[in-house]
Amino acid sequence: MRKALIALIAILIIGAAATYAGLADPLIRWQVKGALIEAGVGERRAECMAARMVKRLSLIQLWRLRQGMAAHSGEPESGYGLGELIKRLRRVGDGEAVAVLTTSAGLCAIGIG
Repeated sequence: MRKALIALIAILIIGAAATYAGLADPLIRWQVKGALIEAGVGERRAECMAARMVKRLSLIQLWRLRQGMAAHSGEPESGYGLGELIKRLRRVGDGEAVAVLTTSAGLCAIGIG
């Protein structure tokens, strides 16, 4: 338990330092893009969506979205598509985050994202 707490604190400190130095955005965007691709979103759309989401959401909101994307019993682990992704994210309880994700998906799909 103590090691986990120390690791969490270290990650938070490194994250804060990286954010302050401007190094975190590409890494965060890469993580968000990877999660979207894993969910079944195409690579080009995932890149567009990730860029918009990182600009508009906090790290905590992005983390909550990632947790919301986790499969519950009876749900597919990956490749489930945007509809299932939105359904899962509603259980996060963050309307702003879900709105950013869905509007990003729509705008990126029509090429104006």
